[in-house]
Amino acid sequence: MEIHAIDHVELFVDDLKSAAGHLCDSYGFAVTGRGGPDTGLAGCESLLLRQHDITLLLTAALDPAHRAAQYVRRHGDGVAVLGLAVDDAEDSFATAVERGAEPVAPAEHRAGGVAFASVGGFGDVEYRFTSRTDPAGPFAPGIIEEFGNGPAFVGALRAIDHFAVCVPAGRLAETVRRHREVFGFEQTFEEVIIVGGQSMISKVVQSPSRAVTLTVIEPDTTREPGQIDRFLAAHDGAGVQHVAFLADSITRAVRECERQGVRFLDTPAAYYSQLPGRLGDVGVPLEELRELNILADRDQRGVMLQIFAASRHDRGTLFYELIERRGARTFGSNNIKALYEAIERHPTDQVGRA
Repeated sequence: MEIHAIDHVELFVDDLKSAAGHLCDSYGFAVTGRGGPDTGLAGCESLLLRQHDITLLLTAALDPAHRAAQYVRRHGDGVAVLGLAVDDAEDSFATAVERGAEPVAPAEHRAGGVAFASVGGFGDVEYRFTSRTDPAGPFAPGIIEEFGNGPAFVGALRAIDHFAVCVPAGRLAETVRRHREVFGFEQTFEEVIIVGGQSMISKVVQSPSRAVTLTVIEPDTTREPGQIDRFLAAHDGAGVQHVAFLADSITRAVRECERQGVRFLDTPAAYYSQLPGRLGDVGVPLEELRELNILADRDQRGVMLQIFAASRHDRGTLFYELIERRGARTFGSNNIKALYEAIERHPTDQVGRA
């Protein structure tokens, strides 16, 4: 089994039109396809959204017994499926099950050389092995009608950089172990993050291709409860806390998103007064970083710029990150503390609507 990339991400949502409208109006996605009972989908309807190399499938249940309905009742809107690009979906499914993965759906072969097969990932999130003989071909022939890809190749967001995953206390080591032993991921980073009286433990796992990255976080129960505990309570278990979208120009992306109504978390002024001494020149004027609340970090390979949006989720759970990499491969470990401090200063940002 060799996982090459993120093929797509499926979100289960309560209100399909509203969820798609937010991603299109605020983040620049384009609706490029749809499906429902008339196209062969059972008990649900879906919209296909694209932007450059990002493919999102939004699904809302029509039948209360559908898995999307069950997911939304328990967790609210959220990431329910990670589509993993592999050479052979059927073979990857068999290998994963042999290694201990829970089977969810055996291989389904669609027209045009497209195949899907699903196993359990973490929490209620499934991994959908996806193989395509033509990577530029239709998403799911026979169940998703597509309108053409023209509008999908505009916008400031290029790809999915990583997912941040929260797991209950005591589950981090097991989650990392399963990703190593079942899916062939490698652990590439580990850190304890302390913010005031609270603490969280983070480990990064990546596919050997480095194209699929999970930052897995658990709360430290020896210290005060914090936002990871709040996420787990509001989400009712493990799940994707945020999705990081990669941009060629984060300043352009932030300005475009802000014009469309996205509200990003504020960063304390002291952060920017300390930045030149900590990092030197990062390639963007300090005043522009300060104006846009963009965070910066550096590793031995270069600079990374990032910013986090306030959550619009009813439960204050799922939110989005924008990130630009100028050589850096790490994840802004020096900025994680700044993010969590910002959320702690403005907790209502995570439960209100931006």
